[in-house]
Amino acid sequence: MNSALSVADISKPKLAYASLEQAFPAVDPGLKPFGSTVLVQMRTPMTRTAGGFYLAQETRETEKWNTQVAKVVALGPLAFKNRDTLEPWPEGDWVTKGTFVRVPKYAGDRWEVPVPGSPDRALFILFNDRDLRGEITIDPLTYEAYIPAEAA
Repeated sequence: MNSALSVADISKPKLAYASLEQAFPAVDPGLKPFGSTVLVQMRTPMTRTAGGFYLAQETRETEKWNTQVAKVVALGPLAFKNRDTLEPWPEGDWVTKGTFVRVPKYAGDRWEVPVPGSPDRALFILFNDRDLRGEITIDPLTYEAYIPAEAA
């Protein structure tokens, strides 16, 4: 067994979510999407590392705005349909409610909602259906925020 640690292993604290529900808490976004829009909830930043250390607010904010992992919460009635005929796209819906997706970093209409019983705020974003980048096919908790090396 190789016990050597790489620089990547020690340069960044590992985050630990107890569950998907902790990363994506059940919160009413207060909005039902219209047209071809898709409503997603972004992963809520952790407050502690896996080792139990509290993260600075600045670190949490950086993670929140760099994360591109989201859970589909709702679809507008025209999402993934031909806008002229209202027929479903030939390949069908790209995603359904509950699917985890990768989203653009700087797009969409964003707002936050308080998480009941927590100091956290859930971040929601409204995207056009064509703006979603792809379905996440592995554990969505394993994705990390992208932070350039010079900023770390």
